[in-house]
Amino acid sequence: MKFGQTTTRVMIAAGLLALAGCTGGGGNFLGFGGKTDASPANAERPARERSQPQRETIWDLFTNRDDPNTTVEVNKYLWNAALDVLNFMPLEAADPFTGVMVFGYGTPPGGGRAYKATVYVRDPALDARSIEVALMSRGGPVSTETAHKIEDAILARARQLRIQDRNL
Repeated sequence: MKFGQTTTRVMIAAGLLALAGCTGGGGNFLGFGGKTDASPANAERPARERSQPQRETIWDLFTNRDDPNTTVEVNKYLWNAALDVLNFMPLEAADPFTGVMVFGYGTPPGGGRAYKATVYVRDPALDARSIEVALMSRGGPVSTETAHKIEDAILARARQLRIQDRNL
């Protein structure tokens, strides 16, 4: 009988320790299960991750906890103008949420040199600060003057597109 009682007590103690290990940080039973913000794992995480709200249950996935002040906006006229001006290049990748378009090598009409471009539309305003073009040829980077000429052509086309929209 003594063996049965000892085994029962050991099993109960093991069950309590296992149950204490399942607590999410609220309970601290015999030094187990308690979470503190001073843990080394938490200190190594970037501040950006620590500042975001943590999801506790599966139902928290359906709630809107995102910051409503964080929006990503891309000027549609600049976006469409870049597609129009650089239509001789194949579009390899485009992300309208971040405003990045990557074009493959293409030869402009009447030109003999192939170019590759990356366009970054970074602001909803229709001005020169809102667009950045990185241009490259097979021989290496192209001069900044050429990239600025492409930016100017995209801005001019974007203004034309905006004027067309107003006339509707």
